[in-house]
Amino acid sequence: MRTWKWMFTAALLVSVSAAGQQPVESQPSTQPDATTAAQTAPTTSASDAQPSAPGSQAQAGTAPAPTPSALPQPVTMDQVVDRFIEREHGLMKALSTRTPVVETYLQNLTADPQLGPVPSADHYFLGRMDMGESVDRKDYLKEQDKGMETRLMGGFHKLFKVQYQPLGFSWMVYADRTDFDRSHYDFHYIRREFLGDVRSLVFDVTPKKGSGKGRFQGRVWVEDQDYNIVRLNGTYAPAPKNSYFFHMDSWRLNLIPGYWVPAYIYSEEGDFSAGVKNKMAFKAQTRIWGYDLKKGDKDDELTQIRVDSVKDETPAQQDASPLQAERQWQQQAEDNVVERLTRAGLVAPEGDVDHILQTVVNNLEVTNNIDLPRPVRTRVLLTAPLETFSVGNTIVISRGLIDVLPDEASLAAVLAHELAHIVLGHNLGSKYAFNDRMLFSDDSTYNNLGFRHIPEEETAADKKAVDLLNNSPYAQKLDNVGLFLKALQARAPQLNALLTTHLGNSMASNGRIDRLSALATKGPALDNNKLDQVAALPLGGRVKVNPWDDKAEMVKTAPVAITSARDKMPFEVTPFYPRLARYGASTTPSAAPATAAANSTPGSN
Repeated sequence: MRTWKWMFTAALLVSVSAAGQQPVESQPSTQPDATTAAQTAPTTSASDAQPSAPGSQAQAGTAPAPTPSALPQPVTMDQVVDRFIEREHGLMKALSTRTPVVETYLQNLTADPQLGPVPSADHYFLGRMDMGESVDRKDYLKEQDKGMETRLMGGFHKLFKVQYQPLGFSWMVYADRTDFDRSHYDFHYIRREFLGDVRSLVFDVTPKKGSGKGRFQGRVWVEDQDYNIVRLNGTYAPAPKNSYFFHMDSWRLNLIPGYWVPAYIYSEEGDFSAGVKNKMAFKAQTRIWGYDLKKGDKDDELTQIRVDSVKDETPAQQDASPLQAERQWQQQAEDNVVERLTRAGLVAPEGDVDHILQTVVNNLEVTNNIDLPRPVRTRVLLTAPLETFSVGNTIVISRGLIDVLPDEASLAAVLAHELAHIVLGHNLGSKYAFNDRMLFSDDSTYNNLGFRHIPEEETAADKKAVDLLNNSPYAQKLDNVGLFLKALQARAPQLNALLTTHLGNSMASNGRIDRLSALATKGPALDNNKLDQVAALPLGGRVKVNPWDDKAEMVKTAPVAITSARDKMPFEVTPFYPRLARYGASTTPSAAPATAAANSTPGSN
């Protein structure tokens, strides 16, 4: 009964499994009925130990649990199945206390004779997922959360309108949250296959007859060392009446010893063959990060050795002048905001991508003889919408915007706009120097923070940015900036969610790109038939994020030849295909989604 109650409220248009209850034993002696299975406690084993952040130590007096690789190795395929079923339940238990950030960006598709399936509209969901028994979530975007229960039920009444429920995409992290066992599924070995550096065993998984609705049906890849599932590909079946289960390709990364944690999910529906009428057609990327967000705070505070910087305490330096006090106040607000956004999982910790961005900013400053009293810093917003803003002397640029920029000159143009705000003294956010204004929950971040300039300041910043670019090393490459803005304008009416900013000023208004409009007229006309004209990249081609610790770094991919206009895919969603590697290997696990354009990385020469 509990299972059907959940299915009635959450199965709408999503891929889900059964109700969020305790997993059953991996190898029951007899097939339990639904009531018995729901009440059976999971088997406790050494392999179910909670994961810890890399480098953390076990508590004093606690014997370390044996690693999965220390267990007897399976010698038959039946034993392999038993092992990865056990490991899957161990993963669910290990992640049950985690509340990572989950982001889904979805593009509805329509057919274009020249470009194939192209975006016709888009949707964006961002929240924090509770990976406990219920796999619940809290949305950062409150407008998506209004009337949630009504929207969950709406699909059973509004039969001719597809509604997307973000929770369903979150459920794709597991094959079956409650009943992943031999009593409900058949497992058929297919072959061995390498996924990156990891050799895996491939199994087809089909639900047994009469096992219930919403069961996983598809294929799993199991790494051959500890026998964890590293990839799931398929759907859920059968679906309740008047609802859909989407197809999904779900990937995991080995970010902590012994466990492969869910990181990326690609979903796609639609058939554009001749004569086929689609009830729905879309592509969607779901990214999960911030698993370790709430670890290592107050519990570790007294176990860490901190060395305070030495300060000059001479009497002549104890009091600040009014101007110095103003700047210190702005610095305090700036630090508060960056720290709070980082703690919420929205801004990446300082890292390699920041250094690349900083190099571009330095190029603009040096060539324009800009000498500011405090250095300009750069940070990466981990979300997909195309967004920039500045607080104090820190410029924040979104991962999605870095992804789609075709070259360093386009990156410089985006950063020049925010640098212009700083140079012109358009300081925002000083009110956040009061620490009580930082006391809010993560899911209300967007309601409590905002850094939008008035139109007059935006106009002045655009004008100043053009001057900075004209005096910079990028002056001869501004045609590329013009092409990027033209490509963005061409897709703007269909990409409202991607262009909707949540902290800073939007690059567009009423479907028109108004950021750096003076540069939009530069360069040749936009021509999709010119294969060497790459005005913008697909999403996911530049920056990868470590889902455990949120660190961002640039994707390093080999150039790929473009053979048709359909290969360009500007601003579009593409599948994930990460090169898998084991924890501690020389190759860091990374996500390198299929990216058509062959361009240099921003910041490189």
